[in-house]
Amino acid sequence: MLSLQKAASILGAFSAEQPEWGVRALAAHLNVPRATAHAYLAGLTEAGFLRRTPAGKYRLSWHIAEMGAHLTSALPWFQDARALITRLALDVRSVAFLCILEGEEVVCAIRERHPDADIDQPLDIYLPATATASGKILYAHADLQPRQFAAPTQSSITTLDEWRTEVARVRRRGYAYAIEEWIPGQCTLGVPYRHGGQVVAAIGVQMSARRYLREERSIRERVLQIVREEEDQG
Repeated sequence: MLSLQKAASILGAFSAEQPEWGVRALAAHLNVPRATAHAYLAGLTEAGFLRRTPAGKYRLSWHIAEMGAHLTSALPWFQDARALITRLALDVRSVAFLCILEGEEVVCAIRERHPDADIDQPLDIYLPATATASGKILYAHADLQPRQFAAPTQSSITTLDEWRTEVARVRRRGYAYAIEEWIPGQCTLGVPYRHGGQVVAAIGVQMSARRYLREERSIRERVLQIVREEEDQG
């Protein structure tokens, strides 16, 4: 049976830069056997999320677009947030993202990558709350306590005392960062995105830890400035 996490990884592999996949290429991309990749693609095609092209490759179906339109139309702030993510990616020359809470799950709803970004665009949709800047922001403002601590790297938070200290720091500063806590060699900087006075999402940028540590202050100030300008216009 195709798990939700596997389905999310496969659907996340489709992008404007890579709109279609063949079985062999996807298998190599996901590091799984070709038979497994074929089974994944066939299952998602049968469910209506993918369609097969005459050349035997796979693309997202219009069913995905229809579902996305229904979802985003219910969120009055979404289109403004999407434009803000585009601006962040272009201005900071990085991967930019928007994450929301779905229950206690941190979901990456939008990612955009500048062509000159020094990392590839991550594929994960569901993110570890305690190891990402988005998770720290969303949990801090929703006053949620983690049920468990993911430890993708040696830098990840693994205790409740560490978590409480980090949450207090996030609330005080108004932003969060995660340096090699989720993906080795990478860093994320996130800030709250508000609508109607409420934090509805976390937005920010992702890049190599080397670049972030080298340009930390200027990157942070630029991201905060762009978000403040957006809030002032709203």
